[in-house]
Amino acid sequence: MNICNVCQKKTSNVPLAFYMKHFKILLLLLIFPLISAAPVHKFYVSITKIEYVKEKSSLQIITKIFIDDIEDALQQRYNASISLDTKKETKEADEDLKNYILQKINIKVNGKSVVLDYIGKEYDTDMVVAYIEVKDVKELKTIEIENKVLMDMFPEQQNIIHLKTLKSRRSLILDRDEPKGKLDFN
Repeated sequence: MNICNVCQKKTSNVPLAFYMKHFKILLLLLIFPLISAAPVHKFYVSITKIEYVKEKSSLQIITKIFIDDIEDALQQRYNASISLDTKKETKEADEDLKNYILQKINIKVNGKSVVLDYIGKEYDTDMVVAYIEVKDVKELKTIEIENKVLMDMFPEQQNIIHLKTLKSRRSLILDRDEPKGKLDFN
C-alpha cells in the first residue's frame, strides 16, 4: 500500500461542521457552571413614601423593607430566633420591629422634631410594609428626614424617600455617607 493511497482515504464520513457544533456545545456546558457560580451582587434598598395630607394635618408614611434584610438586623440586635412572616412570628418580634424602625427613622418638620406614631405592619411578597403617621402638621415649610434603616448592617444600603404634597413630588436617596436630607417648600 502506497502512502499516497492512505492519505487519500477518508477516515470518516462525518463533516467537520458536526464536530465544531458539538465542540461549541461542550465548551458552553463547561463554561456555564463557572459563570453561574460567580457571586450575585445583592442590592440593599428600602423605599419610604411620605404624603402630606393637609386636610388631616398629618404626614402619612409607608416604608417598605426586604423581610430577609430586616430579619437579619432584628436577629443581630434583639434575638437570634426572630422570624418574620412565618407561623413562628411572635408578638415580641413585632414589638422589636416597631422599636427598630422608630429608632432608625427621625423626622423634623419646620425645624422641630416630631413624634412618629407606628400604626402597624403587613407583608407584601418579600417585603415588610410599615405604616407610620405624624399628626398635627398644620403646614409644611421644610422637612428633614433621617433614615438609617439597615445602614449598620449593610454598607451599601440606600434608603429612598419619596415625598408628595398637593403641589409637588420630591425624592431623596439616603446612604451611609448621607443618612439625612432636607427638603424646602418655601
